Amino acid sequence: MKIALIFGTRPEAIKMAPIVKELKRQDDIETIVCVTGQHREMLDQVLDVFNIEPDYDLDIFKPGQSLTDITVNSLQGIEKVLEKENPDVLLVQGDTTTVFSGALAAFYQQIKIGHVEAGLRTGNIYSPYPEEANRKMVGTITNYHFCPTDANRQNLLKEGYKDEDIYITGNTVIDALKYTVKDDYVFADEKLNALDYENEKIILLTSHRRENLGQPMKNIFSAVRDEIKDRKDVKVVFPIHLNPKVRDIAHEVFDGIDQVIFIEPLDYLPFTNLMNKVYLVMTDSGGVQEEAPSLGKPILVLRNETERMEGIEANTARLVGTDYEVIRKNLRELLDDKSAYDQMAHAQNPYGDGTAAEQIVKILKDLAAK
Repeated sequence: MKIALIFGTRPEAIKMAPIVKELKRQDDIETIVCVTGQHREMLDQVLDVFNIEPDYDLDIFKPGQSLTDITVNSLQGIEKVLEKENPDVLLVQGDTTTVFSGALAAFYQQIKIGHVEAGLRTGNIYSPYPEEANRKMVGTITNYHFCPTDANRQNLLKEGYKDEDIYITGNTVIDALKYTVKDDYVFADEKLNALDYENEKIILLTSHRRENLGQPMKNIFSAVRDEIKDRKDVKVVFPIHLNPKVRDIAHEVFDGIDQVIFIEPLDYLPFTNLMNKVYLVMTDSGGVQEEAPSLGKPILVLRNETERMEGIEANTARLVGTDYEVIRKNLRELLDDKSAYDQMAHAQNPYGDGTAAEQIVKILKDLAAK
């Protein structure tokens, strides 16, 4: 059996890496790895961490690229790879434009598609944008839906997908943490090594989503600033996104607040180890909502909608949106109320036990044997 995997961004690479590793352990499977390079530098960092050398690198990234650029360039490049390799199954992961383009290229050649992390939905096609639309479009042409949770399965059943094509596996992002998180990890940035993680409350803040740019992001940062500025035992570490619009807002709100520590965006390895050390996480990211519960870290989700409601329902995360008062109130509670904090920190992670990649590979082998 020949299985191809296509991915193009850092989150995809992180979540595909455990599957690549598991596939390459199989003597009876030929594994083809193709990357589009939708993200360039951040993608390469993850490939290095997991020691993955792609068979094909389309290297499509260009500054200022539009969604149309990514779609067209990915589709044309992937088409050539699939024509040459003709795999039995193409695996795509998540909801990026690479995912949509890869699935569409496979569909055009009638190659079976396996969608890893299938069934996530917010119900709002423009939030997150364009990810929600990508998920729904990819689902339409997918043969095998690998869902992290039963809630994802229920989403697909409501949309009319066949139950026999849906598999609950957990999320491979949990598998990836087993390769990266170490209690004795030492950071390259001495500012991070100097923090007192035992005696101070260190908050990890990330914010970059398109829909939060502008006033919503100002609300987020202002709420954090105003809640921590008089607390001597609280610090905020902010790996500040490369987007100039994010940086402008961050400096406007946080400049002069000594407790906020700006650092450059972190590679995956130091980021997961930082997450393992901090007190709590505030983020508008998707994948972080799955990773942090495995490490016992409460999350305040800085979005109005999330496709990962399982974490909200399990009380590993709170959906606080971008309202100043709501964010500040929830942050205050987790800083001051140990009982509320412990309930979140000790809640069971709904995203699996770290065996998702193994399950996915076994399913594919069983399907091939039929």
